[in-house]
Amino acid sequence: MIFTSRALTNTLQLSDLFAFDLASVSLLGWLAIASALAYLAGAISLWVRGRSWTVPGTISFVLGCAAWFIATGLGLNAHADELITALIFQQLTLLVAAPPLLLMGSPGTLLLRTVPHRGPGRLILRAAIGAQRSRAARVLLHPSVAIIVAIAAFPGLYFTDAVSSVLAIPGGHQMLLALLLVFGVIGGAPLWALDPLPRKPSFSVRLVGAFLELQVHALFGLVLLRSASGMLSWYAQEPEGWGISRALDQSLSGSLVWTYGQLPLLIVLIVTLSKWRKSDMRFARHRRPAEDAALDEYNAYLAEVAAQDSRQPHTKGSV
Repeated sequence: MIFTSRALTNTLQLSDLFAFDLASVSLLGWLAIASALAYLAGAISLWVRGRSWTVPGTISFVLGCAAWFIATGLGLNAHADELITALIFQQLTLLVAAPPLLLMGSPGTLLLRTVPHRGPGRLILRAAIGAQRSRAARVLLHPSVAIIVAIAAFPGLYFTDAVSSVLAIPGGHQMLLALLLVFGVIGGAPLWALDPLPRKPSFSVRLVGAFLELQVHALFGLVLLRSASGMLSWYAQEPEGWGISRALDQSLSGSLVWTYGQLPLLIVLIVTLSKWRKSDMRFARHRRPAEDAALDEYNAYLAEVAAQDSRQPHTKGSV
């Protein structure tokens, strides 16, 4: 589905960005609805058969699909051609907000537990397991990929004005959003995924990755806040009908990056530190019995040596 710039009237308000119009829902918006329905169908099928499935995970995935739909199925999607703030909101939602919620729903595990092991389902399972064990998956899930994606999606697109070239391509806006969602999931998997992964980074690597992403977002947001309007050729004209200037529009987008875009990464830092502490405490509890046994054995050895020394006669040296 192709979206072009729309002539804006003087009646446009903030509520128009979140207005729902069935005729203007993008393909990505419909995919968000289909994903939520497919997930719910799988979860319900397990519950009906008396098999357990996580309710918090189900809620998380549905909320992720809702965030995905808000970014691609409401008025934001049409007005992103006119407002930098709308486009930035879409990018942040699909790159850093929706992926954690989707990943914490463990969609891969649900797929393996609900797809039949016979007929076409067997082919689906073999393809899913093959992809999970592939060399490409190990490469894409390397922690450095998230940093590369963050640099390419924000400074790379905007500081070079490449985003204007992408928006000028028919269907370029939707292709950009689709790629952001895909790479958001790939980049977020090492940090958020509960499904088994071919590569699981250490806690220190996760902290470094999240910290570097925070710096990239902070730099990008600061540039948007401090730069003069006219930074992007696609948004050279004033946003008529909104009652704001392009400079204010650009500043608002920078504020979004500093707030909305940073929050998920700050949560990553807090959660990672908490998990690291719990892991160290669990490891210490497991080691303590072995260390106590080794200490008891050493003390017994010293006691035995002392007993042997006390039983031996002492000889006096001649004067």
